[in-house]
Amino acid sequence: MSSLAKLYRLKEDPAPPQRYLGANILRHQLVDGRVVWAMSSYDYVKNAVRIVEDLLDKDGERGLSPRGMKVPWSNDYRPELDISRLLTGDMITRFQNLIGILQWMVELGRVDILHEVAKLSSFNAQPREGHLEAVYKIFAYLKGHEKSRMVFDDYDIVPDANEFQECAWTDFYPDAIEPIPDNMPQARGPNVRLSCFVDADHAGNLLTRRSHTGFVIYMNNSPIVWYSKRQNTVESSTFGSEMNALRIAVDQIQALRYKLRMMGIRCEIPADVYCDNQSVTKSVSQPEVTLSKKHNAICYHRIREAVAMGMIRIAWIDGKDNIADFFTKPLTVERRQHLLGNLLY
Repeated sequence: MSSLAKLYRLKEDPAPPQRYLGANILRHQLVDGRVVWAMSSYDYVKNAVRIVEDLLDKDGERGLSPRGMKVPWSNDYRPELDISRLLTGDMITRFQNLIGILQWMVELGRVDILHEVAKLSSFNAQPREGHLEAVYKIFAYLKGHEKSRMVFDDYDIVPDANEFQECAWTDFYPDAIEPIPDNMPQARGPNVRLSCFVDADHAGNLLTRRSHTGFVIYMNNSPIVWYSKRQNTVESSTFGSEMNALRIAVDQIQALRYKLRMMGIRCEIPADVYCDNQSVTKSVSQPEVTLSKKHNAICYHRIREAVAMGMIRIAWIDGKDNIADFFTKPLTVERRQHLLGNLLY
């Protein structure tokens, strides 16, 4: 901005950024003394809560009470089983508007409500009274947790190489080469490390028995991509749902590596992918393992080819430490807090 100010007349004097697309941009000091950038949706959340309380006031209802709201909603609430009355007229529009506000909060880093918002978003066309009440509870939770921030830490955490199995894939996928854009700019700076935690909640939807995919991708020590969505097919086994989730994550990783390279960011080392299903991890990281479930063949070969081309490497992780669990299923307060420490401050 200072360089541009020498050429053009600016409306304001150059200064450190404070806001971006509704998010508060600030500096954050880590425990080791380093100061890094952080993003918070504090102002956006505060204004959104005020809007909801104004709506409730017009309805003659009590305002949002965050007391005791340690989770966005009760662990035993299943929106797909809600049989309360269907909303009509303006209430449908209100539900859709509030869901849109919550979805943008997720984009601004409020990943602690991602799973709940993803579940409710599937009822946009035909919401029920119980779904609207669940939306109000999310806003009540946000009212009591409005200061959370996402920190972008550039520290490169190098994993233990023994977690990953090195294999020769030439005999199985001899032509596997990661596509590199021909017109990418000259890379600057050191390599960035991509890490992905992926999980699936098998048959998590109690009505359709579809599984739910969740994953988060880190660049160095910063979460930059988060995903929570119901799968498009019904899988008969945990293996199938986890394989499907892993395939979706691999597609996202390939797209991200392309984007980073086109931005001039060096991305020459494999992305580290962590999965808590040992059967899936073994199937896609050891060349000699064959597939017994033929209907999973596309996901199976897609992932193995990505490993063979050196785009990713896969390791098993204990389920209790898998951050992606946060995006696939309801969790206890203690488990939420344990995993949330890896995502928000």
